[in-house]
Amino acid sequence: MSESMRMWVEVSFNITYLVVVYGLVAAMIRRRPAVPEDDQPIARLFIWAFALLALGDTGHVGFRVLAYALGDLGTSVNLFGRQVGLVGLGALSTAVTVTLFYVLMLVIWRRRFDRPYGWFGALLFIAAAVRFVIMVFPQNQWNNEVPPQPWGIIRNLPLTILGLGVAALMLRDGQARRDNTFKWIAVMIVISYAMYIPVILFVQVAPMVGMLMIPKTLAYVAAGFIAYRDLFAAPQPEARLTAES
Repeated sequence: MSESMRMWVEVSFNITYLVVVYGLVAAMIRRRPAVPEDDQPIARLFIWAFALLALGDTGHVGFRVLAYALGDLGTSVNLFGRQVGLVGLGALSTAVTVTLFYVLMLVIWRRRFDRPYGWFGALLFIAAAVRFVIMVFPQNQWNNEVPPQPWGIIRNLPLTILGLGVAALMLRDGQARRDNTFKWIAVMIVISYAMYIPVILFVQVAPMVGMLMIPKTLAYVAAGFIAYRDLFAAPQPEARLTAES
């Protein structure tokens, strides 16, 4: 694939993705009054989680589109008297919001299954806090188009622990309670990491690996639609994905 075609594929996908994810959040907000009272707390948390995802990705993929429009991915802007790379600024924004996304997913898991966080939940909260601390270090070089190594790995290790830990909890309890909705959300999280980990490890030496971000992003969208179908689409009780525990 030529560099020009790769750019147009990425730009087209990024714009379509932002339209879809914002539309999904808008649909969740519009349908929330129809959600049963018992599910209202979880519905609100899902709205916040995917609104954060949309907001962060507006910086991540949206700024990449803007950088292409202004010249190339190395485009920078003057922010408070400093030159800041658009791509790096977008990467920082999504690094913050995706961490909060998984913290909210951990809270959602607890609400759904009415289980204590325990030591494992505490470990996942600590992983989120450690990631925020690591992100402050200048060695992250947020202005770079491509994350520097080994800091690209270092800052994503706590996120991987957090995300896969949440998926493990959802998969365990979803299986035990025959909760197909949360089982499939967990599967989508695992798929997203299966696509993301090669990017973290190899994008510096093989830029085309970055195309795996497309199926990674689609997995998040799929998780959002699974949640929407279960909580917000207001199906008849017998048609709901969640079985009685």
